[in-house]
Amino acid sequence: MRQLIVSEFLTLDGVVEAPGGETSHRHAGWTMPYGSDDLFAFKLQETRDADSLLLGRRTFEQFAEAWPPREGEFAEKMNAMPKTVVTTRTDELGWNATRLETAAGVREGVDALKEGDGGPILVAGSATLARSLLVWGLVDELRLLVYPVLVGGGTRIFPDDRSKWSYELAGLQRFSSDAVLHVYRLARS
Repeated sequence: MRQLIVSEFLTLDGVVEAPGGETSHRHAGWTMPYGSDDLFAFKLQETRDADSLLLGRRTFEQFAEAWPPREGEFAEKMNAMPKTVVTTRTDELGWNATRLETAAGVREGVDALKEGDGGPILVAGSATLARSLLVWGLVDELRLLVYPVLVGGGTRIFPDDRSKWSYELAGLQRFSSDAVLHVYRLARS
């Protein structure tokens, strides 16, 4: 079975919205002051280790606009990696992407993707999708890259349905910029 990894940039107040300068939040770009060589090296390795991306439509569209004109190893991997997109739109996706087969539902489509051949599947951003994957218990590893900033509200990935989920801390890494990576795995009872 393929491993499903959700990797998110997160503020101290739990916001995942607009980390890179998207126009949806008045404090967009909140990750930018905390970039560091060791953090960039981690993100590059995370991308190298992934076999494919699973993305929500909005994140896919943002990535498909941002990455093709860029150069370097990270951009080459992002551009070449197969992408599966959760969307109801029927227009051509391009950028090495296919639609998630969802005839039976998104949850079942992701289950089938995990049962397929290949290595780790990385979900980057895609807040709505990440929230659903967490609720469905489909996330094998949750990587929260927490930045030392509060932005006073915005989109979050954590469901507000009062369910309880237990995770085990699998890793912790502090970067020179004071961002901290928390790696969690769903506790199996």
